[in-house]
Amino acid sequence: MALHRINTVDELHGYLHAALQLEHATIPPYLTALYSMHPATNADAYRVIRVVAVEEMLHLTLVANLLNAVGGTPDLCADGFVPAYPAHLPDGEDDFEVGTRAFSRDTIESFLKIERPAVAEDTRFVARDRSDRALLPAVNAHEDDLHFFSIGEFYAEIGEGLHRLHQEMGEALFCGDPARQVGAEYYYSGGGAIVEVTDAASAAAAMRVISEQGEGLGGGIFDDEGELAHYYRFQQLLLGRYYQPGDLAGSPTGPLLDVDWDAVYPVMADADLQHYTEPGELQDAVTAFSVAYGDFLARLTEAFGGRPDLLLPAVADMFRIKELASRIIRNPMPGRTGVNAAPVFRGLAPVKVA
Repeated sequence: MALHRINTVDELHGYLHAALQLEHATIPPYLTALYSMHPATNADAYRVIRVVAVEEMLHLTLVANLLNAVGGTPDLCADGFVPAYPAHLPDGEDDFEVGTRAFSRDTIESFLKIERPAVAEDTRFVARDRSDRALLPAVNAHEDDLHFFSIGEFYAEIGEGLHRLHQEMGEALFCGDPARQVGAEYYYSGGGAIVEVTDAASAAAAMRVISEQGEGLGGGIFDDEGELAHYYRFQQLLLGRYYQPGDLAGSPTGPLLDVDWDAVYPVMADADLQHYTEPGELQDAVTAFSVAYGDFLARLTEAFGGRPDLLLPAVADMFRIKELASRIIRNPMPGRTGVNAAPVFRGLAPVKVA
């Protein structure tokens, strides 16, 4: 996506589509690391990663509410929505790649890069050459292809764009059908409060939830509700201690956090459908997972399109996805010593090879 300052509703839609894809793009890496842990081990690490993944689902829903509120249409089934890992995130960062990997120190380091805090300044716009691994195609003709250092800076531009357009258009900016909003009666995850977006005040509230939970600005350790930002949740795993109120960044003083880096299935990094071309039970299992994940994204798309009640059965979808992934990762990859199979978050069945 060609990123530059938001001055039109179409450009706002483009950013929010990128934000929708961005929130989703973090989920398969987090789930792969989560599922790769041996059962009944790493309770602390499992809890940390699961909390972040749940909050990313909340952010995905909040972005859908924002996009619907300003007249856009969320589509999680569009071509290219699901990335082929490894890939750069769609907010324009290009100094690291995101992949689906087993739980390890290196994997957590990559999660820290995803969630890194940074103070938003005007200098956050930096010209760059376009990456061939960018998740979104360039959708706006512009002389520069620009990027941000952090997700927080990306969301700061969305907030500023909303403010600029609201000053110009008033409440007419929020022209979306309120019936398409996901409310608290349909969404409960323990990951934070859902916000129905119908005006500038509720849009700002939704943005605050996203910012304070992990994609925020300024590098604060705790949000206003006393919850850790994502960056510091992950950092605990490398430092071996929990943060507690009053701690300084990088120096947690809370209880010890136990991590067993070896209690992990050695799942294949960045698995793709092309790795499973041999007919048999493993290919069938990967196909079933991929189809189930595609069905899950389709259900979310329909839910965000005016059927918020479908989010309730989507919870059951997530349990099925976890069960199917657990079956896959316990299988060695044929012909690859010391490497186990891994799920593929593509939503498509692999091509059968004769």
